[in-house]
Amino acid sequence: MPDLKSCAEEFLEDGIITHERMRAVDANAQALGVTGLQLMESAGKALAASVLALRPNTVLVLCGRGNNGGDGMVAVRYLQRGVDTTVCYLDNGMRSPSCAHQLAALKGCRVTLHPFVSSDDLRALSSLFGRADVIIDALLGTGAAGTPKEPLATCVAMANASRANIIAADVPSPGMRADRICAFHRPKVEGSDVVDIGIPLEAECCTGPGDLTLIPVRKSTSHKGAGGEVLVIGGGPYQGAPYLAGLGALRAGADIVRIASPVFEPVPDLIYERLTGDRIDSEHAERLIALAERADVVVCGNGLGSESHEVVLAVAPHCKRAVFDADALRLPVPKAIGDIIYTPHAGEFARISGTRLPDDAGDTCGRARAARAAAATLGGTMLLKGPVDVITDGCRVRFNRTGDPAMSVGGTGDVLAGVCGALLCHLPAFDAACIAAYVVGRAGERVAEERGEGMLASDLIDRIPKELFRRQK
Repeated sequence: MPDLKSCAEEFLEDGIITHERMRAVDANAQALGVTGLQLMESAGKALAASVLALRPNTVLVLCGRGNNGGDGMVAVRYLQRGVDTTVCYLDNGMRSPSCAHQLAALKGCRVTLHPFVSSDDLRALSSLFGRADVIIDALLGTGAAGTPKEPLATCVAMANASRANIIAADVPSPGMRADRICAFHRPKVEGSDVVDIGIPLEAECCTGPGDLTLIPVRKSTSHKGAGGEVLVIGGGPYQGAPYLAGLGALRAGADIVRIASPVFEPVPDLIYERLTGDRIDSEHAERLIALAERADVVVCGNGLGSESHEVVLAVAPHCKRAVFDADALRLPVPKAIGDIIYTPHAGEFARISGTRLPDDAGDTCGRARAARAAAATLGGTMLLKGPVDVITDGCRVRFNRTGDPAMSVGGTGDVLAGVCGALLCHLPAFDAACIAAYVVGRAGERVAEERGEGMLASDLIDRIPKELFRRQK
């Protein structure tokens, strides 16, 4: 497997990270072998070091029931020698398994433990807030929003009224003042001091199973169409391509997929929008525009041939969001109203950018390819296919290393385009492209284990849900 260390450092993101993205990075790190408890240990130890730098005599640690509370409890173990340490922890419900693990470990430490379930419990402990030199805020952590409910509201108010320096674990609890924010891995809010907790570079610069946490879970009240409506425009010279894309979109969660094509294939799950003739041309533009305007996402170019680009350019400005693949990747580059994903291979990239990519054999980590892809100003997200896929929106770059050489068979790119289309119904283009590349590559690996170089593109389709939705099990 190619070494991504050098290119990972070059393209690694910095600055504020969202709660959702940080959750994905954490999950990717765990998939790479770094356990959640290891990450928590590193975070808690760094938090304790921040406290000890202030040379306090007394420390009060406020812990919630989630993993943020677990971070605080780890810090306590590193404060038990030489510092008078007290823990007040919320005890009115289930706590996360990692937090429960850390609480159990505190039973053998030289610290004082005070559970609280009500505001009255906290008021009875007011002297602890009054004499603390430092308070650690490990109540809520990332993802918390709005005004805290009781008894946490009282806890926040009592901490704010104290004379103590308050150090927040990762992020301040809503309403809590913070004299220092000890951010783990990346800052989540402005003004944070970042500490390294040992997350592998690949967890952030490469796609992974953690990215699947970004997919919204469908509500129990969802109705037909809530999964999105995708229109696939293609076919003519190559009859199977739009149907592979359409089935990929269905298996990736789209509820309704229409195929606008001159070629009919008897696939009952797909709605066929018949176009006359043997290829798509200007006489179809008006009808295609009407279909594009009703669709959530348009996937265009699969099996289209080289003679229909004027129609693509006419339809593109009417697409809310779009995936342009295969024969739609020509100059002028089509533009949609909103988010766009372009899915070129090396030859198509050269065609739309005027830039040839370096030989894959000499660029196994994708570094040079990534730099050229990021510099191509197309105004959308590019999923550059290759031994290592490169996903970029011109600012961010991510690498996908899933897949198998057997996927060089014709049609796998059509399936990928369809999966991109379904995900684009609910996700930003960059996230949709990253997840699609990862999932289709994983599906290809599974098929290759059984069929080797006898893989068919259609073999991928039924494997997609197993890779894409296994997070929901």
